[in-house]
Amino acid sequence: MLLRMSTLFLRTLRDDPADAEVPSHRLLARGGYIRRAAPGGFTWLPLGFRVFRNVERIVREEMDAMGAQEVHFPALLPREPYEATNRWTEYGPNLFRLQDRRGNDFLLGPTHEEMFTLLVKDLYGSYKDLPVSLYQIQTKYRDEARPRAGLFRGREFTMKDSYSFDVDDAGLDRSYAAHRAAYIKIFDRLGLDYVIVSAMSGAMGGSKSEEFLHPTPIGEDTFVRSPGGYAANVEAVSTVVPEPIPFDGLPEAHVEDTPDTPTIETLVAVAQEMFPDAGYTAASTLKNVVVTLVHPDGSREPLVIGLPGDREVDAKRLEAQVAPAEVEPFTDFAGNPALVKGYIGPQVLGSGSASKIRYLVDPRVVPGTRWITGANEPGKHVFDLVAGRDFTWDGVIEAAEVLPGDPAPDGSGPLELARGVEMGHIFQLGRKYAEALDLKVLDENGKLVTVTMGSYGIGVSRAVAAIAESTHDELGLVWPREVAPADVHVVATGKDAAVFEAAEALAAELVDAGLTVLYDDRPKVSPGVKFKDAELLGMPTIVTVGRGLAEGVVEIRDRRSGDREEVPVAEAGARVLAAVRS
Repeated sequence: MLLRMSTLFLRTLRDDPADAEVPSHRLLARGGYIRRAAPGGFTWLPLGFRVFRNVERIVREEMDAMGAQEVHFPALLPREPYEATNRWTEYGPNLFRLQDRRGNDFLLGPTHEEMFTLLVKDLYGSYKDLPVSLYQIQTKYRDEARPRAGLFRGREFTMKDSYSFDVDDAGLDRSYAAHRAAYIKIFDRLGLDYVIVSAMSGAMGGSKSEEFLHPTPIGEDTFVRSPGGYAANVEAVSTVVPEPIPFDGLPEAHVEDTPDTPTIETLVAVAQEMFPDAGYTAASTLKNVVVTLVHPDGSREPLVIGLPGDREVDAKRLEAQVAPAEVEPFTDFAGNPALVKGYIGPQVLGSGSASKIRYLVDPRVVPGTRWITGANEPGKHVFDLVAGRDFTWDGVIEAAEVLPGDPAPDGSGPLELARGVEMGHIFQLGRKYAEALDLKVLDENGKLVTVTMGSYGIGVSRAVAAIAESTHDELGLVWPREVAPADVHVVATGKDAAVFEAAEALAAELVDAGLTVLYDDRPKVSPGVKFKDAELLGMPTIVTVGRGLAEGVVEIRDRRSGDREEVPVAEAGARVLAAVRS
């Protein structure tokens, strides 16, 4: 295929768009790959859509190779299936809801578990029909509160979502492993650096869950890894729990005056002054953080989280633990007089207390641990308050931040933290959706059994941004060959007709050999502008036909390495083909 820049629907920009926050957004917009249509929504222009379709092609080829079959659902979906699984409510404000002219409720699909489940239920009824894996590449819609970072976080985006259906858990394990292997092949072909991490299933439900993260400083996800190979999304990290401590011989709790100590820092300073030999640090204190949970039905609940004072509550870890409820700051101290701001202690907390305020603690709060914490009076703290002896709790919650150097839960060494973008997520859903929608088949004994499912997603449009983010340089985009919109960029420079004739002939030769060629045939554009556009657009091979033609040579440049060489015109086609096919 020959793409002529003189007629291509393309305008490159010299300046960054004002709303572009990250390099991929800036370069994709400047290069004429995408244009912003609305907050969180983008139009794909011809070159961008070619990259997008190449990503789709790779995903489709590997899904087909593993035996999955492609289907396609509408994006406009009825309310009833999502009501049956309670996700009409659980999705909350992230769901685009609308009504037809008759007042019937619909939604724009954020994900399609329900529809896949009902499709299999409609057509299959025997164990002989299973296993089966189905997938689609479809536009999804989520009403993100803060769309950002271009294609990374939008309200409209494209996903590949696939689902496996098996009679038993052993079959699910095989389907999960097959999808995992296919994902590794996909991301390898896309040229993306990735880390496979343990993850939480969240609102999706299910048991085993892993994310494919692309490490990047702009990533919204934090993940951890250890020297011994442990890797997990920060939401899924489990704390190494200390052993309980016997109560025998522990000192009695005592209340002390600690005026003007509403923060951990001020409290530790006073405690060290009062008891200089005790070795008190922030980790000796029990911080009690109050938040408001907003449940899907709109009800609001105060929740207090107890954690060591040297750690903060990690918002994402907390949200993952309390989903589908949402978390808001707590402000209603007047309506909850038991909560003395800055001096909250666990003695008045718990579902069995007079306040009835639910109290959850960090896993490090085990029986026998001693704490300095609030005495529920202004200017007073209690020292040597022993967990399990002097106070109890309603449950344990993994909401504290993970710090560099924390031990890996599998004993494989200290954790280091990094940032990443989620590119894929695979779940063992189990029977949650099959039970809600009554998907059953007859087993080999003629007994009805509930089907077990897996769910597997890849962000197709997000992958375009991730590739752009990871392969650009200071000059522009640098596409890997598998996804580049063209195999080679032929640039004709100068005004000499012979240059354009030679460039035209070379482009035709390459097209005849099966390559896609982007040909800069613009007659009145300066060489400097053409070179800048070639660097910005980022084809993997650039061929310049210009002043060297007088000596019978053209220049071939590798965009990634920057290597250049001059080759005879007669050999240029073969040399380019060798570079493309190497």
